[in-house]
Amino acid sequence: MLGFLYLFVCSLDVLSSAFQLAGGKVAGDIFKDNAILSNPVAGLVVGILVTVLVQSSSTSSSIIVSMVSSGLLEVASAIPIVMGSNIGTSVTNTIVALMHASDRNDFKRAFAGATIHDCFNWLSVLVLLPLEVSSGYLYHLTKAAVATLHFRTGQDAPELLKVITEPFTSRIIQLDKSVITGIATGNEGLHNQSLIRVWCEAPLEQISSIGSGGGFVNGISSLALGTSGNLSSPMQQKCNHLFVDSYLPDLAVGLVLLASSLTVLCTCLIMLVKLLSSVLQGQMARSIQKVINTDLPSPFGWLTGYFAMLVGAGMTFVVQSSSVFTSAITPLIGLGAISLERAYPLTLGSNIGTTTTAILAALASPGDKLASAFQVALCHFFFNISGILLWYPLPCTRLPIRMARALGEQTAKYRWFAAFYLLVCFLLLPSLVFGLSMAGWRVLVGVGAPFLSLLACVALVKLMQLRSPNWLPPWLQSWDFLPHWLHSLRPVDRLIVRTMRCCAHRGPGSQEEEREWSPQMKARTGLNNPSLSFLEESSPPPRTSLPCLNSLPMQGATRL
Repeated sequence: MLGFLYLFVCSLDVLSSAFQLAGGKVAGDIFKDNAILSNPVAGLVVGILVTVLVQSSSTSSSIIVSMVSSGLLEVASAIPIVMGSNIGTSVTNTIVALMHASDRNDFKRAFAGATIHDCFNWLSVLVLLPLEVSSGYLYHLTKAAVATLHFRTGQDAPELLKVITEPFTSRIIQLDKSVITGIATGNEGLHNQSLIRVWCEAPLEQISSIGSGGGFVNGISSLALGTSGNLSSPMQQKCNHLFVDSYLPDLAVGLVLLASSLTVLCTCLIMLVKLLSSVLQGQMARSIQKVINTDLPSPFGWLTGYFAMLVGAGMTFVVQSSSVFTSAITPLIGLGAISLERAYPLTLGSNIGTTTTAILAALASPGDKLASAFQVALCHFFFNISGILLWYPLPCTRLPIRMARALGEQTAKYRWFAAFYLLVCFLLLPSLVFGLSMAGWRVLVGVGAPFLSLLACVALVKLMQLRSPNWLPPWLQSWDFLPHWLHSLRPVDRLIVRTMRCCAHRGPGSQEEEREWSPQMKARTGLNNPSLSFLEESSPPPRTSLPCLNSLPMQGATRL
């Protein structure tokens, strides 16, 4: 189990490198336009898209810090981008949740546990971004904090999990992330440079004394040595990984690594789920669930969630990635070992843990860049703290749990909804908002305000339908007065199922396979697939003249 867990974490690291190879330079180009980034809404979308492209909030945050430190970007303009990177980093565990699609119950729990991170981030941005634009509270708060603190430049941020994973992942691929940062800061000469690292710093023990002649000794360039063989500049030797001598472009290498890492990720996740399923059975499963999901004894029960936040923050600090931590607990949520109510504070703690790593990284900045880098890191920290204060202390304010549970239920009914959700929330919606913001604030307000108002009205009516339907007029107590496709996903599901059937019938041997199916197999398939339940509605069973026979088909289906 530990071996599969190790490969699972390593595959996430390689997956991040693959996304950076495929879209890293595009991300740098997006950051380069300062006129776009000065628009708060556009900055938010840029943060989302760039973090989705590079699959690493740490990389996008380092780009932001570099731009602020070099004077290309103001701290106030960087705050919306930091908010966007917080949203973009939650796509990884949502992708991991898709691997549970084979079992509807596990898929419902896993997808709800993954999207609870998305719901928290989106709700926090909807409240805090307008507040920041109107008042600048994060900017002034962090500026005051930086002014009152007296600190000095520290050492590099600690690398805890990477000490274990890097010996393996560095043999597969090594990237020069300074290329992305250089493109973002306006260095046009880096566009033609590959992200794949070829030359690495050589350990001092490998440096051999050479004469005044040129060439290489032990793979180390002699140009960095003086005539006597003494060290005159940082030593470099050829890196040792699979693609160091590859002549493939970055995009091709990125696609190869993307396919390979996803294959390893899926395999490890399937094996982990099977192993955990075999372990978490009977009395052991009940004991583990009881320990994880039980509150602290009275009168300290209300502190249980905050203790879970500390655990999530500590574990994220150890693994140095909120994506790794949330992706690791997603299978446990799918198996039911961790409840959604317990996963929520763990996820919030993970958000805090990833900001502490950014703060330590900022403290490692040079003295002239320290203040601005530290202020950006503090903005990330206080944004998450503000979100927790909004959406956790009172049970009635824990809307992300209800939203995530509703998304999980929809995904269990219609599995295609998961892919639709990913495309809309992390690609189509950000791109649409970005385009509207580029057209001007009048266009953005003119389109966005009516849409948000309609969304708020629908949410209010839905809440009243559930809680106080008698307060509504009779025609508004349900959505039946609307066309079916406006209040149900079933018509879309019918279209998708029919399309898939047509594609399947065109394949070779599909008709023979359909003939070989027994009526019992077809009935069992229809019962196990709620997306095909429309067949029961559109073609009701034939009625006979004998009432006692009308219930026989249903009883037979129940026995199946």
